[in-house]
Amino acid sequence: MLLCFSSSHRTAEFDLLERLERHAPAVTAALAEQHGIVAGSVVLATCNRFEAYLDVHALDVDAQPLAAGATTDQVIETVAAASGIDAALLRSSSAVYSDDAVAEHLFSVSSGLESVVVGEGEIAGQVRRALESARASGTVTASLERVFQVASRTSRGVKNQTGIMTAGRSMVRLALELAESRISDWAAVRVLLVGTGKYAGASLAALRERGVVDVQVFSPTGRAAKFALSHDVVPVESDDLLEALGAADLVVTCSAVTDHVITRSLLADAIAAPDAAERRLVIDLGLPRNVDPAVAALRDVELLDLETISIHAPVEELNAAADARELVGAAAAEFAAQNAEQAVTPALVALRTHVFGILDAEIARARSRGDSSEQTEAALRHLAGVLLHTPSVRGRELARNGEAQAFVDATSALFGVEVEEAPRPHALRAVDDETAAS
Repeated sequence: MLLCFSSSHRTAEFDLLERLERHAPAVTAALAEQHGIVAGSVVLATCNRFEAYLDVHALDVDAQPLAAGATTDQVIETVAAASGIDAALLRSSSAVYSDDAVAEHLFSVSSGLESVVVGEGEIAGQVRRALESARASGTVTASLERVFQVASRTSRGVKNQTGIMTAGRSMVRLALELAESRISDWAAVRVLLVGTGKYAGASLAALRERGVVDVQVFSPTGRAAKFALSHDVVPVESDDLLEALGAADLVVTCSAVTDHVITRSLLADAIAAPDAAERRLVIDLGLPRNVDPAVAALRDVELLDLETISIHAPVEELNAAADARELVGAAAAEFAAQNAEQAVTPALVALRTHVFGILDAEIARARSRGDSSEQTEAALRHLAGVLLHTPSVRGRELARNGEAQAFVDATSALFGVEVEEAPRPHALRAVDDETAAS
């Protein structure tokens, strides 16, 4: 059974998301150790969501929803212990989905429909990298692999068939749009970029689109020189950070480090330099935060962090979003239908084995009498396949309509075939309807 623990900008404060993101490796490791309940996991940690997609061991159907609730509680307790966050706070700041609801949620997330800025393009890559990371650590199961692969195809379909990705704007672009009222001439702005990852590359591209030419880059992990060489900007070493920070009109941070790169004392010293810029705007896109929120109290410093930026997220482009949600809904329905079909697979295999077993026995008996013809055998096998076609189609149709057990019972009654009872679908959508607002 698939389960998803989701804490996002829709359900939690950014401070909580920051704490979860900081402890993502510990949470991933802790979930992997829960062999009794968790068969596999994929953890997605971005600037506005923290989600653990889990393949949990099959529950006793007759014990639902009690067993499902116990499993959910154990997952939340595991996340709480690994992150140091109170379990009650996590429970009130998250949503938990299971079975088909997991697929529908993941498809919506990967298509940008659950982002702060609806339609932003970065999330599809983040989902893909989360799967790749789980593959590398050996925590992906066949069920998780399948749902993430379909999510990737769905997001590509949404991108190609709707205008949602074009209409949607990334957090980087939204932040720069908010900054436009403070900046009259982008070509004259001196920028210090903190960070050298994919988000830094996207930030630099967005800055250059606006005409920025003077960019320096600093890396807390010592990668500035390599990034600067490949992106044609000026690297800043640790000894020169204070000077670069003082000279910058705009500071954009997007590093993955867990400690504050820019502290109040550091920025205060930079401002005090004789040749420092008169005013500066600091855009903190890091999660965890790269900038100490206390810098906002410094003279002539304005801070835009993720929480502030999210308040100004634009209203959805209604038509594009509606079209995208329709595609996501159709993909989720088809995924659920294909899952339901698996309930009749044992019966179809048993029926096919039974029919072809009888056919093989009759052919063998005919051969023993000297009655052998390749053409006749081929015709009989073709006839058996034709006769099995309609029951196969009908069985899958019944399964899609939630009547898999009817087909299993009919197969057993008509042909005397012993088939394991078809699993009944679970219907748990969320642990707490009040917290399942994602």
